[in-house]
Amino acid sequence: MQSQNLKLKIFNFGLCFLVFGLSGCAVVDYLKPEKPPLDEQLSQSYDQTKLKVSRAADVLAVIHKPQYEMLSQSKSVIASSGQKKKGREIWFNMVAFDENTMTAKRKYFFLIDEKPKSFWIQPKRKLKFDCDMVMGSELFDEPYANDNAKRIAILRKVLANVRSDIDQLSQEDKNLSTSEMIINQTIKTILVKLESSPVLAVRLNPTEGLDFDHITLGAGTIRLGAAGDIVSVKISVDSFVRTHDNPFTLVK
Repeated sequence: MQSQNLKLKIFNFGLCFLVFGLSGCAVVDYLKPEKPPLDEQLSQSYDQTKLKVSRAADVLAVIHKPQYEMLSQSKSVIASSGQKKKGREIWFNMVAFDENTMTAKRKYFFLIDEKPKSFWIQPKRKLKFDCDMVMGSELFDEPYANDNAKRIAILRKVLANVRSDIDQLSQEDKNLSTSEMIINQTIKTILVKLESSPVLAVRLNPTEGLDFDHITLGAGTIRLGAAGDIVSVKISVDSFVRTHDNPFTLVK
């Protein structure tokens, strides 16, 4: 009996050693505390920027954390981006300005955290994209077939603006070019779903939201709202956890 218990202990120890060996540094990295800047601090400048009010000097005073981020500027766009976790987490804040009033007319916050999978462990994975935009009256006054068609058209315009603003700076900032590809992929995935079933656009609202499946990160939600001439979009892809019953099953 003692011999069997000893063999069982040796087997369990060997299994634990094998698991840790296969997991490698991913397990160690997963257990480490988060390094600064903390995720909840990254969107502070986004929250502080006010459309139609904030000017370039106001934005420059809050958007850049020199010790962690790279600052990029064009004539009408300012962005600050950073990365950590060996490039597996990328973020940026960006503001575009009206060339006549020189006040903010579009603002963005983007964060993606793509920790790799490891043996027995499914680290948190997440994507967040928020933007507010002042839209021209022609977008709202267009004679659409119905409200769903209008919502889809607004989302297309949002994507066009995102790409246009990032393109002004992406050549000098690889974080922005990488982020643009991910945002483009995400919104196009949503548009494909809406094209196949336009009635789903009714869920593009600030409360309910439309669910979708991100090609690599899993289940996500998009919310869209409008107040006057300002359109707001919020996209989030939630973290996943393993179930206790089946450690290889992913659930929301």
